[in-house]
Amino acid sequence: MPFRPKILAFAGSTRSGSFNKKLIGFAADVAGKSGAEATLIDLRDYPVPLYDADLEAADGIPENARKLKALFNSQHGFLIASPEYNSTITPLMKNVIDWLTRPIEGEKSYASFEGKIAGIMSASPGALGGLRSLGQLRALLENIRLIVLPDQQAISSAHKAFNDDGTLNDPKQRKSVEAIASKLTAMLIKLHA
Repeated sequence: MPFRPKILAFAGSTRSGSFNKKLIGFAADVAGKSGAEATLIDLRDYPVPLYDADLEAADGIPENARKLKALFNSQHGFLIASPEYNSTITPLMKNVIDWLTRPIEGEKSYASFEGKIAGIMSASPGALGGLRSLGQLRALLENIRLIVLPDQQAISSAHKAFNDDGTLNDPKQRKSVEAIASKLTAMLIKLHA
């Protein structure tokens, strides 16, 4: 049986009608059709407190952060959709990453990320499509030892970008997101097969 890389797909948003949740859902579907075992999660299902070293020292890593760590640790790669709040990544995205980089007993700080590969994208009603958040997300992910694909996609006018079935209605944007998801899958297959 051919190797099927495990790819975790998520958006840095908890909003029910999030454009980035729609975008990452589409990308995860493409990854699955490209040969990956794609798992789509909603970070809303894993609420964690704001990172606080005193809280960690007193109570350890919260249960939901431990669940996320176990899930992230079991993956070969990630598809990430990053909303843009005030020209940067969301507090949710940063907070989850902060907790995931905290080591549990016998684990290195970046075990959830080191040596893994990510594809990144964003969607926003604005003209830049969340592009500014992607540069910051890329820098953060590379700093925690993830390899980030050079290709990325920012979907502008996101409130008009999706068809009823969750696909992108602009052919160029659709092909770009499909390319990110399929390239990530292909790279992981080559590295791990």
